[in-house]
Amino acid sequence: MSRWRVVTTLPEGVWRERLDAWEEATIFHTPEMQEVFARVPGHTPLLWAAVDDRGIPAALFTPVIVTLKGGLWRPLTSRAVAYGGVLAERGERGLDALAAVLRAHNAAVRSPLFTELRHMHDPTAWQPALTAAGYRWEPHLNFLLPLEEGEEGLWRRMNRTARKNVRKAEREGVQVRPVQEREEVRVCYGFLEEVYARARVPLAPPELFLAVFDVLVPRGMAYFWLAYHRGRPIATRVTLAYRDRLVDWYGGATASARHVRPDDFLVWHVLRWGVRAGYKVFDFGGAGHPDSHHGIRAFKAKFGGDRVNYGRSTYLHHPLLFHAAQGAYALWRKLKPLLSRSPSFRP
Repeated sequence: MSRWRVVTTLPEGVWRERLDAWEEATIFHTPEMQEVFARVPGHTPLLWAAVDDRGIPAALFTPVIVTLKGGLWRPLTSRAVAYGGVLAERGERGLDALAAVLRAHNAAVRSPLFTELRHMHDPTAWQPALTAAGYRWEPHLNFLLPLEEGEEGLWRRMNRTARKNVRKAEREGVQVRPVQEREEVRVCYGFLEEVYARARVPLAPPELFLAVFDVLVPRGMAYFWLAYHRGRPIATRVTLAYRDRLVDWYGGATASARHVRPDDFLVWHVLRWGVRAGYKVFDFGGAGHPDSHHGIRAFKAKFGGDRVNYGRSTYLHHPLLFHAAQGAYALWRKLKPLLSRSPSFRP
């Protein structure tokens, strides 16, 4: 019999105290991020913790059930995502607690097709518990930049193309400033919509970004940036901040402004700002499976970050439906340009 009591709520003081004790804690494990997701349609944040007889957690898991479409489509469009992975004490005690948490989650959560753990730190120490609970690891790359090297060190890391693009933006007079008004978040969202439409992948609803602005920005846990060219906004970057780490979360530019290289310039701006603000790590937020031809990976690699492969771990709640949904999604991506094209009629 397990010695752990698995709970779905924690006193906020206990929650924060445990996060302070875990080096691997991320912004996605915080009460603030749970509050953000709770405000977003189609998003249901969960908390699972294994506590001892004193009520102290030895493992913590904060997945979010994300549903893209309700109604009849709900069974095929729901997934649970733990954006920061899992947290647990090191050693056998932590592994035992983590196993209890994962078993409880797997047994209780039925609506999502799968649960995905997006590891932001090396999960090797927790792999025995993950494997025993049915979570399959697969590679997924990321790039980390050491901000402690300073601006000169970061500039030397960048390849020739990235430096050229930054200089191009400077010559063109591109400027960057932080978003200060809530209404400007919708401007940022417009750029993201354009990018995600070109990539033919779903984008989170605008309520997510408005909630981030309302909850995280006042606490210094998120920043929205807008790039301007000749007084006109042309690109955005959304950065999360927790402890000594900046996370590059979302970014995009209007296609008409590609020639002035705002994406490269925005990243360089955030890197310099992060150095001056005292952050130690810039986390690029993921760069795809190693075997995929991931365009965004080429963009991020230009900045010379240290490549890591913490991977992702997935548990299939409904294997047959999962594979059917994969096929439906691939078909949707192929047909989306045709479906979104409005025919014009002439009288």
